[in-house]
Amino acid sequence: MATKLQLNRVRPNEDGDIAVPAAQTSGAAGLDLPAAVPATVVLQPGEFLTIPTGFAVEIPEGFEGQVRPRSGLAARHGITLLNSPGTIDADYRGELKVIVINHSKEPFMIERGMRIAQMVIARVVNDVQVIEVNELSGTQRGAGGFGSTGTLQS
Repeated sequence: MATKLQLNRVRPNEDGDIAVPAAQTSGAAGLDLPAAVPATVVLQPGEFLTIPTGFAVEIPEGFEGQVRPRSGLAARHGITLLNSPGTIDADYRGELKVIVINHSKEPFMIERGMRIAQMVIARVVNDVQVIEVNELSGTQRGAGGFGSTGTLQS
């Protein structure tokens, strides 16, 4: 059975140019999110902006929305999301907005209706019991992090 995601359009769509978030192929994991800007926005190199999508969603209890960059924008234009992945909690009912950053050396035009991010709906474990202890169990890796496992296989 499909998980139902209710959404509410919170910005006018008089021209019909803001599409409902949708997967673009049958195998796609994410629903593409549009830019609901009133007019074209220029994102300068190194600049970041919060871009509205025009939609609020009702994510089912036990799920979250993960907002992620679109790989094509990143690969071709250096455009990504500043807080990736962003989390949309099941109890949030405000407009979805994404924080877009330009890592390229060229200005980038964000046009109304452009697909600027994607949202993946994922199950979460939200009944976690946190227990404070004096010591954690040992592992082969231990506290090694940030490249401690190396990059070459032996």
